[in-house]
Amino acid sequence: MNSHHPDYGSVTSVDQLVQRIAQEHCTPGWIRHERPLMWARPRSTFVPAHWQYARIKPALQAAGRVIGTDQAERRNFILRNPIEGNDFGTTRTLIGAYQSILPGERARSHRHSPHALRVILESRGSYSVVNGRKHPMESGDIVLTPGGSWHGHGHDGAEQAYWFDCLDIPLVHLLEPMSSEEHPQGWEPEVIDEPSSPMRFAWADTQRALDAQAASDAPAQSRLFGTTIELAAPSMPTIGIKVHRMAPGWEGAPYRHNASSIFVVLQGRGTSTVGSSTFAWHFGDVIAAPMAVELRHRADEAAVIVELTDEKLMRTCGYYRLEALDAEVRP
Repeated sequence: MNSHHPDYGSVTSVDQLVQRIAQEHCTPGWIRHERPLMWARPRSTFVPAHWQYARIKPALQAAGRVIGTDQAERRNFILRNPIEGNDFGTTRTLIGAYQSILPGERARSHRHSPHALRVILESRGSYSVVNGRKHPMESGDIVLTPGGSWHGHGHDGAEQAYWFDCLDIPLVHLLEPMSSEEHPQGWEPEVIDEPSSPMRFAWADTQRALDAQAASDAPAQSRLFGTTIELAAPSMPTIGIKVHRMAPGWEGAPYRHNASSIFVVLQGRGTSTVGSSTFAWHFGDVIAAPMAVELRHRADEAAVIVELTDEKLMRTCGYYRLEALDAEVRP
């Protein structure tokens, strides 16, 4: 170990000091950096983006013909935000993907530190096994896979099944606790049927919850999001799950919030303005809304949209803020 201490007594200028301290792998906090340490308002390097299910579904069908689950452990297409240098992130903290499975297939079990969930788009007869518990994955369901849980998927139905995956992989990469492991037997050997699993939000239950919420909507919230419920998922601390229902012709007020969101269309059609982009959406489409951009939604026909967001994480850290028009709201 070098015990020689540098001589700062001979330093006579700021430039000399900056050069000397750089040898200690230190950077003066007062100098201007190419990337500043702080800025005036929240912003994201990610951009608004839109993926059309009608364009990607044929690719999932092609994948079903040319690659099996023995070669591709998960037959999916990752939705990569179109910014320079990005390999996979959909937003800063979340990654989304369309995934598909064929009748009679099983996607073998594994586990990983990232939390994951599935929004089921089209499925009759597919299922998920989480820690030895088997539950259905039917159209409209939302299925959870908390980090560290063994999980695999299978399909006992007659038609190809499709869903949307969401994981907090970019966040895990940033914080660095990533781990993953294949199941030593390929598939969990002892499986128990559990249709009413805490890992599954059934579509029928979600519809009933939306009906109940519609009668008691707070005007400040409904004017931004329509009728909204939040699905309680304490096992998913980094991914919030909200479901918005919008009546035909409903048009929301503009807002922005300190959270990144991924919107998945379960029903209907309409448009969303995200920053300077306006997207016309239909069933199965996905929209990425980065942190702090202005948002506004309109439904051209009755619509249901699932919002997957890092809002819970932002609230935990004390960073969350919601602005409606010119009035700040802290719900």
